[in-house]
Amino acid sequence: MSEQTYLNIAVLTISDTRVEETDTSGQYLANAIIEAGHKLADKKIVIDDVYKIRAVTSNWIADENIHAIVTTGGTGFSGRDSTPEAMSVLFDKHVEGFGEVFRALSLEEIGVSTIQSRALAGLANNTVIFCVPGSTGACKTAWNNILEKQLNSAYRPCNFVGHLTEKWSK
Repeated sequence: MSEQTYLNIAVLTISDTRVEETDTSGQYLANAIIEAGHKLADKKIVIDDVYKIRAVTSNWIADENIHAIVTTGGTGFSGRDSTPEAMSVLFDKHVEGFGEVFRALSLEEIGVSTIQSRALAGLANNTVIFCVPGSTGACKTAWNNILEKQLNSAYRPCNFVGHLTEKWSK
């Protein structure tokens, strides 16, 4: 078995109401990243505004030292939920399977309310970006069942780490 490659991962909480002290979802993800042996490259909170979301994530995508981004929040249908609109245009490739698998897992936990999740993922400049709902429960579902495995270079038969190493060789 090959040695695991650890990544630099940034976390972005998208919320009009959360601050560092109340950001349980972003803090859960930050802790999970560190516990998995990865480095928390950055953590920010931004209001649910398409251009502010894009500004932060675009800087991270351009940063050769950030390999992955996990966002939490703004994926529903409420008036200001705009994560999919902000992020999808930045993707070079969409990872359709992420949203499908997330909703399938979430169906067991919250029932058909999962159809209101617009969780999505993509690759941009050899950076993988996962956008999950804002609840801490949703972050746990995503991390424990998908992200932890897909950001682990030892996970087989495949993971995203090989796609991200191209960024290191630029």
